[in-house]
Amino acid sequence: MIYLILGLLLWSGAHLFKRVLPQQRAAMGDAGKGLVALLALGGIVLMVVGYRSADVGTVFWGRHPATVGIADLLMLLAVYLFAVSGMKTRLARTIRHPMLTGVKTWAVAHLLVNGDAPSLVLFGGLLAWAVAEVIIINRSQPWSRPAPVPMRKEIIAIIATLVVYGLIAWVHTLLGYYPFG
Repeated sequence: MIYLILGLLLWSGAHLFKRVLPQQRAAMGDAGKGLVALLALGGIVLMVVGYRSADVGTVFWGRHPATVGIADLLMLLAVYLFAVSGMKTRLARTIRHPMLTGVKTWAVAHLLVNGDAPSLVLFGGLLAWAVAEVIIINRSQPWSRPAPVPMRKEIIAIIATLVVYGLIAWVHTLLGYYPFG
């Protein structure tokens, strides 16, 4: 479990560094981007290794057909929010942080069906990080709505969402985590 916690701290620290210490991050210039990316990648590796090797420990709740169905729909929404963020679609004009909203949606979906201690640490930790990130950004930066986008981007975002969602389900199945009820 220690690797999981260290990975969460590394991931969160790397991402929050720019928000908490903006002058120090700006002083690093473009080299700082590489360092943050390397730290975030290291955090991901530690989270995966830590989660895969952690003892299940206490189980607070398990999978239920209703929560699996809800989690599947939330995952579809989370993937769409990531697509919206990248494509800057109409929803990105409504939601200030579509990618972070996608992370929060992803974390809640996984918490619904994974009630064991390592899952609470991993998904709860990433949910807490995303909430903190949104609060810090909202307090420090004004927001201007992006310009309207053509309908073609909306369609591409929906198609990309379905393709990526299918790939995620396929990879989960390969890893032994059947995602559907």
